[in-house]
Formats: sequence, structure tokens, C-alpha cells
Amino acid sequence: MMPVLTVGHVESLATDILVAAGALVEDARSVSNLLVKANLAGHDSHGVIRIIQYVKAIERGEIKPDAEIEVVRETCSTALLNGNWGFGQVVAKRAMVTAINKARESSVGAVSAFNLYHVGRLADYTEMALHSDMIGIAMANAIKSVAPYGGYERLLSTSPVSYAFPTSKETPFVLDIATSVCAEGKVRVTLHKGEKLPEGCIVDGDGNPSNDPEDYYAGGALLPLGGDFVGYKGFGLALAVEVMAGILSGAGCAYEPAKRGNSIFFEAIDIRSFMHVEEFKRRVDDLIRTVKSSKLRPGWTEIFTPGEPEHRTEQKRLREGIYVPERTWDEIINIAKELNVDLAVLEA
Repeated sequence: MMPVLTVGHVESLATDILVAAGALVEDARSVSNLLVKANLAGHDSHGVIRIIQYVKAIERGEIKPDAEIEVVRETCSTALLNGNWGFGQVVAKRAMVTAINKARESSVGAVSAFNLYHVGRLADYTEMALHSDMIGIAMANAIKSVAPYGGYERLLSTSPVSYAFPTSKETPFVLDIATSVCAEGKVRVTLHKGEKLPEGCIVDGDGNPSNDPEDYYAGGALLPLGGDFVGYKGFGLALAVEVMAGILSGAGCAYEPAKRGNSIFFEAIDIRSFMHVEEFKRRVDDLIRTVKSSKLRPGWTEIFTPGEPEHRTEQKRLREGIYVPERTWDEIINIAKELNVDLAVLEA
């Protein structure tokens, strides 16, 4: 039985836990808000399940709650930031704000950042550009978890990419995908639910196909997007992300022994430098309507464009609440008790 919780309850408790663990109140609110946004969008792998991971990371010194973000290099259109191991969400928001501000002045803003912890969903940052009438682009690399196409040892990260485009009347076009078959967090959620994975997501420590999430944590690996048939496509994209987010930032690639946390490449493109914003939005609307009007294959009822499933899930969960696996919720409550967090917020 999974607990069903209101947005306010979850966000307040997550904020209180992070503050009790040493985070600044403003940063705790920002991180908690983005975690809950992930739950609302249906991406529970990047939601409040991460509270458990973040508190442990603070205790181990992997997250430095009072870290100051340092500008290492900067031009009129670019910047390189050192997050000094602050919360990934805090550093990433600063990176996209910087990219947007630079795009306003120079048409395009590109920002890389290194030494930052887990950033959560990339869509949260590309949407920031979208709301500024810009195109948002984001890439991130992390520690190794994915096997190369044809191999079975972990050498690459899930290497997610995100693109966001503003629309006029249609649901905003927001693509956010891992270049692996699934994100590691989805394996973790499946484990917490006590369920099995779909076939083709992971291999075990000997390279054999598996649907048991335990096998991943026992030395297995995620597979590139496309599986055995066209996995070279996901593999190629992952390599490109390693270059853009790993090498260009100076943080290094997933397979390097010293690799920790995330490193990112964010870009904002000012549409006004190319065409009128409203004309751009109208044409993106036309694109969406056209593809959604396609004749459907047998067994299909609707075509969804990127960002549309998340939007519908958010509306549903705002009405009905957020579903959290019982094991996850029990661990969060135990951490709250260990930190002497007042649980009365859940009764408010």
C-alpha cells in the first residue's frame, strides 16, 4: 500500500528534513520544490525518494550545504561555474539563470558547471528558459552506470539531455530523456516497490539480461537507449553528452576514478534573435497539432508529444495527491525522526 500525500505535506517535510541536516532554508525550499515537481510530473525516480540519498550525502560530506558558487571563467555569452559541492539543484538553477541573462544580451548563453551534486530533472531548468521565451538545452553526466553498446561493464553515465520550446496554446514541448534505456532512479523506485523491471533495461554482473533491480546494485549495468537492436543510437548520444557536460566542463568522464556528482552544460537561445516569438510559438503549435492528428496504428488511442504526459500527470496528482512507495516513506520518516524533525506538519 503506497501512502497518498498532498503536495504541501511532502514539500514541507522535505524542507524541514534538509534544514535539520544543515541546509540553508532558502536552498532547502528550492531543492524540495524541485523534488516534489518531479513527483508531480510522474518521475518519482527524481522525487522525494532522493531525500534519503541527500541526507546521507550531507552526513558523508559529499554535499556541502553552505557551499558558495564560484565563477571560474566568463565571457559575454559563456560562463564556467564551480559549484564547490553544493546542492545540484541550487547550482543548476544559477547556471540556467546565468545562461538566460547572457542570451538576453548576446542572443545565446552557454554555461557549464562542475563540482555539484545530483541536479534532479533537467526539464526543470530547460523550462526556465521556455518561460523566458527562449529555447532551453541541457545535458548532464554523472558517475558510471551504463554499459557501452555491446559491452557489459559500467563505463558511461545515463547522460540525460533536455530541450524545451515555448508554445502558444499547446502544452509546452519539453523533452527530457536519459540516453540509457531507463534512469538509475527508476531502478531504485522499482526496487522499493518490490517489483521487476521491464526486459531490456539492465544486465547483471556477468552481462546476462535481467529484470531484477537487485542485479543492478550487485554489479550490473544499465543498457544504452535502443537496447540490443539500435542501442548504438543511445550509446552515441551518451558519448556526445560525456564530451559536452564532462570534458568541456573539466569535470571528466563517467569512467574516470575521481568522477563524482554531476557536471552540466546548459544553453539558452533567445528566439527574438531569429524571429518574432509569437510566430515561433504558432509554428511549434502547428507542428504539435500536425503530429497529433496522424492516423493511429491499431491499438493506439492517442499521440503524445514530449512534455504532455508529465503535464497531464501533474494535473492529476495535484488533484489526487502524490503516491510514495511505503518503503520510501518509511525511510523518510525514520530520517526525520533521527534529525528530530517535527512530524506535526503531516497533520496540518
